[in-house]
Amino acid sequence: MTDSRIATARLGATGPEVGVQGLGCMGMSFAYGPSDADESRATLERALELGVTLYDTADAYGAGENEKFLSPFFRAHRDELVIATKFALAIHPDDPTRRIIRNDAPYIRQCVEASLKRLDVDVIDLYYMHRRDVNVPLEETVGVMAELVDEGKIKHLGLSEVTGAELRTAHAVHPIAAVQSEWSLFSRDIEAKVVPAARELGVTLVPYSPLGRGFLTGSFAKAEDLTAGDFRRQQPRYTGENAAANAALLDPIRTVAEAHGATLGQIALAWVQQRASVHGLPIVPIPGTRKPSRVEENTAATRIVLTEEELALLEPIASKVAGDRYADMRFASAGRE
Repeated sequence: MTDSRIATARLGATGPEVGVQGLGCMGMSFAYGPSDADESRATLERALELGVTLYDTADAYGAGENEKFLSPFFRAHRDELVIATKFALAIHPDDPTRRIIRNDAPYIRQCVEASLKRLDVDVIDLYYMHRRDVNVPLEETVGVMAELVDEGKIKHLGLSEVTGAELRTAHAVHPIAAVQSEWSLFSRDIEAKVVPAARELGVTLVPYSPLGRGFLTGSFAKAEDLTAGDFRRQQPRYTGENAAANAALLDPIRTVAEAHGATLGQIALAWVQQRASVHGLPIVPIPGTRKPSRVEENTAATRIVLTEEELALLEPIASKVAGDRYADMRFASAGRE
């Protein structure tokens, strides 16, 4: 395994240069079952050694616990990395197990102050609107985020799971550095409108779940393989007949992986990384992991180049996927396009 640092890409027109692959940190304290804190810390350090400089979290990940967990690492390497966090998923006032979406000004200001405190930093490098509240004018939400830039609390603006039209509206209020959306061999809905808008506006795409929440690696074949409490057990693609149908879709990925002497996950990541040249815009996927060995594997995928024949073999997969990305697609941009 080479220790070569990965290449870089810029976030937006004037944002920072970051490693061409980032790290999704959610699973270190939320959503994917038990984790080992020491191993997660080692993963963060190994990622930085390999040139991963964009670290992604959110206030919703473990009700702020993920931000707290990452804070010591961020402080120790503050000048070497870019911190991305998010607001918008609030706890339901009548049911602490449910989330509601809030984009209103008072809530945003409350959230940024809380995140700054948990992260123990003076400024957040990239601040995302995690989800869109359609009842609040987008111009109002982005306007408040722009005020936070003027106040020195955040440096750059990001949006997550927005439509192409919403991205254009937001960018007209204040430049958007990055749009985060699910993008993988299983999830390609953003290619129709979001990707063209981002390319036109000079916005970087930050694909989350580029490994299909682990399914594309072959690490599990159905929801029942996962530990109790793992949120993937509630996702339509990984349950019942959908899971069996989708598992069969990994066969062409295996064929390509064998040709490269690579893992399934590396081919899935290489495909996402190669969307940058296919679509003509910067792309910084943020695969999540809690193991140093997986960071090594994932970053090595940035150096795999798939042939036109291999891309053609992988092309039909997304159209055959059974089941939606979420049980409630209102949380995804595709539900509003």
